Formats: sequence, structure tokens, C-alpha cells
Amino acid sequence: MSLTQPTGTGVLPSQTLRRMIEDGILAAAPGCPEITEAQIQPASLDLRLGTTAYRVRASFLAGEGRTVSDRLTEFEMHRIDLSQGAVLEKGAVYVVPLMECLALPEGIQAVANAKSSTGRLDLLTRTITDGGVEFDRIAPGYHGPLYAEICPRSFSVLVRPGMRLNQIRFRAGQAVLTDDELAARHATERLVDGPAVIDHGLGFSVDLKPTQGDLVGYRAKPHTGVIDLDLIGHYDPADFWEPIHTREGRIILDPGAFYILVSREAVHIPPDCAAEMAPYLAMVGEFRVHYAGFFDPGFGHDAAGGSGSRGVLEVRCHEAPFVLEHGQVVGRLVYERMAEVPETLYGADLKSNYQGQGLKLAKHFKAPA
Repeated sequence: MSLTQPTGTGVLPSQTLRRMIEDGILAAAPGCPEITEAQIQPASLDLRLGTTAYRVRASFLAGEGRTVSDRLTEFEMHRIDLSQGAVLEKGAVYVVPLMECLALPEGIQAVANAKSSTGRLDLLTRTITDGGVEFDRIAPGYHGPLYAEICPRSFSVLVRPGMRLNQIRFRAGQAVLTDDELAARHATERLVDGPAVIDHGLGFSVDLKPTQGDLVGYRAKPHTGVIDLDLIGHYDPADFWEPIHTREGRIILDPGAFYILVSREAVHIPPDCAAEMAPYLAMVGEFRVHYAGFFDPGFGHDAAGGSGSRGVLEVRCHEAPFVLEHGQVVGRLVYERMAEVPETLYGADLKSNYQGQGLKLAKHFKAPA
């Protein structure tokens, strides 16, 4: 099957991604290992780091008519061989060529995002392309390489070739559900386990009054060791995180600090939908909920319907201390229709680290005692 002329509308599922690999629309970059089955998610493809990291003076976009390689000659400070593992230092900016390249037909666009575990480490990871004028957005018809811009913000990290820090999703046509469509879906399938705040997506709020205890989140410690991204369930949270407790239903966010919190609502992504976390309104406060990734079809879903899973919030405060209160709306989920229900669903057919989650750190940390 050729996808030169897309036949469906919506986010392309796993079975279509496999056909795109067969057609060469998704391919390994020259000299790189072929794309593996493990990279294919229900509605996205994981992207792999290549063998070289370029330390650059500043973040950049290639811009129209220019290549990332051109811009690296302007901004490169030095190169790092990742083949034996190397540390990307907190506060520095790196560009890493990825092991995948694209040959998109007209009619199919792509959007990339950091994976959940990447976001929970405050590891800013964005995709850039030749001729690109936006981060993480790739226009229909793009033919060329992919690069990851990586900026560790809270912790220095040890990386190796083949690690998967970000992922890419493909759309044919208009995929976003309107507010009216969202309201109709919520009436029949319960997209959230409470009142639905629908305004250009499904709003979600922060939980600062847990049903048990007074632990509401974690704040990243400023001076920590290196995190090896290959080590799962390895690190003691106390070495990297300060627990946040409150019985008042509010906390004060410190400027520049990074927090892991959790949504008050349990959200449900039906099998024929996907979702992306997006900011709510810039005017609601001096903070940002870091929209780290995609919500795959089947997140918070079970055979009986949508039981829901809570969303972990990655929060960074900006210039001024800010009071965050229980139930405050801090973000929204933008739902998108799938072109077809995926052959595999999140949590049902895949090993899923965050299905049914509550307040949970990245998979690299041991469960708190």
C-alpha cells in the first residue's frame, strides 16, 4: 500500500506506521540500524539518538532554505562521541542527529514531542528539521533528516546511541475534535471522572488535597548526581527530589524550580482517539505545565469503558513566586481522532509504565518507601 495519497483522516495508527516503514516514508538514516518493532507505539514512533552530540551556544531553528548542518557550523562549540556513553550537562544545549529520516508525502504532516519519562526528568527535548521554522512541527512533503535538541534543565544525564527521548506522530487531514464533539463524547464515554471543563480541549486541574496523607508532589533538588537513562527503578528519589507536603490545599511555586504534581481528574482516552497535553492560558499565572508528551489510545481505558488514569504534571515556575491552589485549571488535553483504531492499545497490549498512575516519578527512580 502506498501512502502517497492518504486515504483516511486523523492520526495514523501503528499498523499504518508499519506500512509507512515498508514504503520508505519512515526510514533509518544512512548508516543507521533499521527501525525496530519496539519503536512503534499505538499512535507514534519513538525516535533514536545517533552517535554524536553537538554542544551548541544556543537553541536555534534552521529557518527557511537552510539546513541544520549549516547552522551547526555557526553555533557548534564541540562534538561529543556518544558511542561509549556520555554526559549531557545540566544547563547546556545539545543537538543530536537522530537515526530516523522522513520522506513525507503531501497530505501527511508530523508532530513530535518528548516521551513521558523525558518530561518527568525536566529534560527539554525538541525535534528540529532542515528548513524548519517551528520546533516539533514538520510540514507535509518534508524529505530529510531529523535532529533532537536536548537541554537538561534539572539533572545531568548519561546518554547512549539508540536511546529514545522523543517520539513522532503523523496526521492526515484535520484530526482535532471540536469542543462540541468533545462534549458529545464525554456524555457517552466519560472522558474525565468529574465535570468536564471544555474550552479548546478538555481542561484539567491540579490535586493538592490527596485522599490519603499530605504528599502532593516533588521538587527537583538543585545539586544532584548524573542520571543514567538506561537504569530503570535504580535511583533513590531522596537523592534527587524533595517531597512537597501540604494540608492547606495550596503550595507556593519557587521561580526556576521544577515540580512533579498530579491532576485531580482521571482522564480517559478512548481507543479511537489520541490526545496531546497543551498549556491552558498564559494569563492564569507565572508558571508553565510542561506538555511532555502524547496520550496514546487506550490511556485510562479498560474493557468496561473509561475508568481513567490521572495525568502527571511537570510544572516550572517563571519570574515570580506563585500560589497554586487545589482544583486550579492548569492545562488541557487536545483530543484527536484516529484514522483507524490501533492494533495495540496503551496499557492493554503493551508494557506501559504509567497506566493507572497517580503521583509518580520517572521510571528511573525506585518507588518511594
